[in-house]
Amino acid sequence: MKSEFKTKLVQHIIGKKSSEEGFTLIELLVVIIIIGILAAIALPSFLNQASKARQSEAKSYTGAMNRAQQAYYLEKQEFAPNLVTLSFNIAQTTANYGYGISRTASKTTGTGTQVSVGNFGVANATATGGTGTNPDTIVGSTSSNLKSYIGAVSVSPPSGSIEASALACLCEANLSAVNAGSIANSTNNASTYVTLSTAASPVCRTGAGGTYYSPVQ
Repeated sequence: MKSEFKTKLVQHIIGKKSSEEGFTLIELLVVIIIIGILAAIALPSFLNQASKARQSEAKSYTGAMNRAQQAYYLEKQEFAPNLVTLSFNIAQTTANYGYGISRTASKTTGTGTQVSVGNFGVANATATGGTGTNPDTIVGSTSSNLKSYIGAVSVSPPSGSIEASALACLCEANLSAVNAGSIANSTNNASTYVTLSTAASPVCRTGAGGTYYSPVQ
């Protein structure tokens, strides 16, 4: 009985000692290496998701400007030349984007009536609001890691119709400016980024290069 008690006591002491020893240096190094590998895998995905979250602001606002311009045209038979005239209640600049409108070099009718407009959501831009019939001025940053967005609304007949309507498209830069992507600038006007047609909806200027745009579905 005494021998059995001593055996159990020794086992208890050894077990207690082992539980207090903790990790060896090699084990700690292995854990650190594994954590480093996991962080290297997860970090790019995390940063990409963070950029997409910030870009969703511009995508939403630029798309909303398109819709507001369509409604404005329905009422006024012309497009608003700037955010103030459109009465679009957003800040001209936010932490990540600058917003504005330009009808510069837009599509016109035979009588000179402007029948297309560009709506800009430009990454890390400087923006100056237009007054009267003057456009907003939005110039993008060359070092932004966010993509810019261009919206265009044009008066054209939909496919298969002879009735003209205010048709829109929303385009996303293929790459951010810092990655040799488009440095959006409203002084270049929307036709730099969008193809305007007298017989179809406006379409994004697509291509394989970083300075091109892709349609937002």
